Amino acid sequence: MKKLDPRIERIKERLKERQPPGRYQHTLGVVKAACNLAKYYGVSEEKAEIAALLHDYAKDLTEQELKNYIRIHNLEVDSSLLETYQLLHGIVGAHMAKKEFQIEDEEVLQAIRYHTTGRVYMKPLEKIIYLSDFIEENRDYPGVHTLRELAYKDLDCGLLQGFNNTIQFLLKTDKVLHCNTVEARNQILRELQFKENKQITNDNPQ
Repeated sequence: MKKLDPRIERIKERLKERQPPGRYQHTLGVVKAACNLAKYYGVSEEKAEIAALLHDYAKDLTEQELKNYIRIHNLEVDSSLLETYQLLHGIVGAHMAKKEFQIEDEEVLQAIRYHTTGRVYMKPLEKIIYLSDFIEENRDYPGVHTLRELAYKDLDCGLLQGFNNTIQFLLKTDKVLHCNTVEARNQILRELQFKENKQITNDNPQ
């Protein structure tokens, strides 16, 4: 029997102390969704669990606390993130995960860091954490059932729909749209279109 990473229980205990009940329930929902997707797509479930547990570790810090942490630890942050401070918890959370729980795995750290914006050429674990944040069982919004189904039909198709949902919401609410999200959406769209055109060519050889 595989021995579980001992840090997992320590992280859970810290989360219970740190997060309000609603946030903790959301986190557990993301863990469940991420582990299910990881198993389905052949990604490490242990990495998925750790990344999911810590994805919102810095979420409840205030704007000033986030910006102070970034300044003190000299973290590299672009102006759009500073303008939209709600996105900063990914960057701060990844740094805190490394510092407080000795998380050194770059896949895990990147999944935490980019779960708020996405980025081009995301690794499978990053895609899983990004999507799990939207589809976990406590989420209830128009389109969530469709997104859940897409996530299991094709991870990239689910990711594209997740980006589209985010972009549409930000446009409707007149909020700043981070360039990482736009670039990630365009890149995954091009990849899907390329695969579709290749399949059409293979199905209809000249």
